[in-house]
Amino acid sequence: MTTQRTRKGNKQNLNLKRMLRSQMTPAENRLWLQLRAGQFQNLNFRRQHGIGPYIVDFFCAEKRLAIEVDGDIHAFEGQIKKDKERENYLKNFGIKIIRYNNHDILTNIEEVMDDLFRRINLYSTSPNPSLQRRGRRAPEKPCPVSGRDRIL
Repeated sequence: MTTQRTRKGNKQNLNLKRMLRSQMTPAENRLWLQLRAGQFQNLNFRRQHGIGPYIVDFFCAEKRLAIEVDGDIHAFEGQIKKDKERENYLKNFGIKIIRYNNHDILTNIEEVMDDLFRRINLYSTSPNPSLQRRGRRAPEKPCPVSGRDRIL
């Protein structure tokens, strides 16, 4: 099975991406501090990454994952329709989209990171680690982000 290659972002968006990176919202900045430089699960995330005509807030090429940070405007009908079109476009390239709202990131970043950890591992192509195998059961390990116990 061949994977469809992601379309490179439009060159016309280059200045817009630069501007968005320099003027990140407080929520985007807070999440970026958790994701940058391989700090989260040794994954490399890009911020304000162009894919075709769209710019996603954060993108991990290795996991084919886009993270969107949504403000209040995303609750309006017109924006919901645009977001749906954008999601369909990205899904055509096999990109998974995870959305968080500004309020959750600003008030509960630990829970957001725990949720992201669970969802990334849910999308993993490796065998489900929660399947019982013969022999000894692996001990439960704490989540590397929050330190809370997680189910293997």
